[in-house]
Amino acid sequence: ADMPVRAGSEIVVSKGDGTITLRNAKGKAIRGAKVNVEQLRHDFLFGCNFFMFGRCGKPELEEQYRQRFAALLNYCTLGFYWASYERERGKPHYEYTNRVAAWTHEHDITCKGHPLVWDHPAGSPAWLPVDPKGIERLSHARVREIIARYRGRINPWDVVNEATHLADKPNKTKMADWAAALGAVPYVEEHLKVARAANPWATLLVNDYRIGPAYYKILDSLRDSGKLLFDAVGIQSHMHDGVWPLRKVWTTCDTYSKLGLPLHFTESTIVSGPRKGPGENWGESTAEGEARQAELTVKFYTALFAHPAVHAITWWDFSDLGAWQGAPAGWLRRDMSPKPAYERLMSLVKGEWWTKTEGTTDARGEVKVRAFFGTHRITAQVPAGQPVTKEVHWERGKKNQFDLTT
Repeated sequence: ADMPVRAGSEIVVSKGDGTITLRNAKGKAIRGAKVNVEQLRHDFLFGCNFFMFGRCGKPELEEQYRQRFAALLNYCTLGFYWASYERERGKPHYEYTNRVAAWTHEHDITCKGHPLVWDHPAGSPAWLPVDPKGIERLSHARVREIIARYRGRINPWDVVNEATHLADKPNKTKMADWAAALGAVPYVEEHLKVARAANPWATLLVNDYRIGPAYYKILDSLRDSGKLLFDAVGIQSHMHDGVWPLRKVWTTCDTYSKLGLPLHFTESTIVSGPRKGPGENWGESTAEGEARQAELTVKFYTALFAHPAVHAITWWDFSDLGAWQGAPAGWLRRDMSPKPAYERLMSLVKGEWWTKTEGTTDARGEVKVRAFFGTHRITAQVPAGQPVTKEVHWERGKKNQFDLTT
């Protein structure tokens, strides 16, 4: 009763009706032609952070990490944590990012940058000045430089991370002191405006782990002439110590969908092993934990894929090797062998949720098809003649009418 959808159900809304029409060169409808529709890529973004690229230690582990990532996912998050990305002032790690971005482009994987602005010690270099105006100038310059540099290669950005806690001041950093004095809304707003100026076509996100009224209020305040200054809502859902009830998943989506923007679940975690003590003390992945992780992950993903406002899900992390907090949160074990969660998601993302269907044209040369949103290849086999193929985009909110001519 708590589950709004089920895997494989037509309730899944990332699907739409379309019409394919086949005619000859004179415009006459062709009846009785076999039409095959096969998906090439999802519009929905199935992703994970890609932090272990080039860092797996052994060539065989690196190869499996990359191969399994590209086989399942079409979206990845690259790290831009300021304190580690620019350890020495004026010397950011662009070379590494360039290598990752080039590889992902070759494999048709969309990249997102994360995070550009964060008051956490990871986002506040020790070399920052104490002067608030100096911090502001450097922070704005960083956002402007990075977004402009990667324009066309990286367009989605988590611009500001976790602004809801500024009033609580959990982070004792120079960035936190400046941000708290400025106020959450101005702090986020000014960085969004800098980001937009650097790339008007970028997809800008604000991201947070607190999903209560304070976050909604900040987001709803980020407006210029009534229009929101960002393009998608970032929602973190780390579930190390307890998985969200599906009703919470659904109501969270309903709540934030009222802003009228796509929702991106930016950091999602379900572990496959026990916590051994307080803090980051984790045990190894277990068979029982892996079975539970797979079952709960499938339910979580099915609910999100079904909600009309959700356009992206990013997992955290892909492998237990190098995972955040050392937790067994990956879909791959440390040796890069796949856990059941990986196999189950593969059967959904590239199986049940992957269009592969056929039909026969009627007297008007038409065939009706229901397909998941994304890129598809249509192949029509004329009764007497060569096959006709066309690559099309099945798009959310469109009529999706496609004409093929022999």
